[in-house]
Amino acid sequence: MKINPESTPASSRRSWRLPLGVAAGAAVASVAAVTAFGGQANAAPVLATTALSAAAHSSSASAASAHSVVVRGAGTGAGGSASSGPVTSPPVSWTFVSGKTTPIPAGAVSKILASCLGSDASQYRAVIAVRTPVASKDWDGTVVAVNSAAQYVQCETKGDQGTSPDSPPTFINNRLWNAGHTIEFFDSFGESAGHGQYLSLGAGHYTSAVAKVTVSYGSNPTEYPATMAGGAFFYASDMTAGASGSSGPGSVVEGPTPYIHAYNAAGQEIYNQVKDS
Repeated sequence: MKINPESTPASSRRSWRLPLGVAAGAAVASVAAVTAFGGQANAAPVLATTALSAAAHSSSASAASAHSVVVRGAGTGAGGSASSGPVTSPPVSWTFVSGKTTPIPAGAVSKILASCLGSDASQYRAVIAVRTPVASKDWDGTVVAVNSAAQYVQCETKGDQGTSPDSPPTFINNRLWNAGHTIEFFDSFGESAGHGQYLSLGAGHYTSAVAKVTVSYGSNPTEYPATMAGGAFFYASDMTAGASGSSGPGSVVEGPTPYIHAYNAAGQEIYNQVKDS
């Protein structure tokens, strides 16, 4: 489910997909797009401690995916019409191409926060400001910033412009902590980046018990490290679809579902989104 704090008419909202499963508490608090699918990797992948079979992935997906998701097709922009029913997409075999990000210069960060937050921008300092490995029609990066009250904002970027679907932008704070209060999910998005190519990105917050955050995709146990700074994490991925995912303009193809993992300083996994809520 999705709750729109601004009561925007359905005709002006973006296309939405229901997640595989929504926890009752999260459904009430959820707004905009909350982490869905994407991956960020600036280093070599690490292997997960436990491989997931397709059956295990299917049975645990409902509990693991307590999030709302924005999915856009190649022909859908920010003003695209809403989808009132389930979005049909063909089976797709996805390949992770890159999670490499590049820093956004300080001057551009200031412009992004100003356009995203208006007069409140001066209250925030950026902790993560990066361009994604591939650009889509609407996004090419993210700035995550925090104020003196430890309130976070996540502004998606296109050039030097920043946007947030949250109203206010700080609405992301404390709305989707997992049951163990280890990982909190901010906003996450997915959009076509060209024929057979897909950009997904997302961010969140973690407690001091977490020393490393990684992302895996679907039933593939390979984990890719997320960018971590200032108590926030961010992941982005460039994915390519197999032949079955080659669809026409305007079609919506769902990207691979990511699963967040968190490890403590001793290297023990203390949160696994595949198994935990």
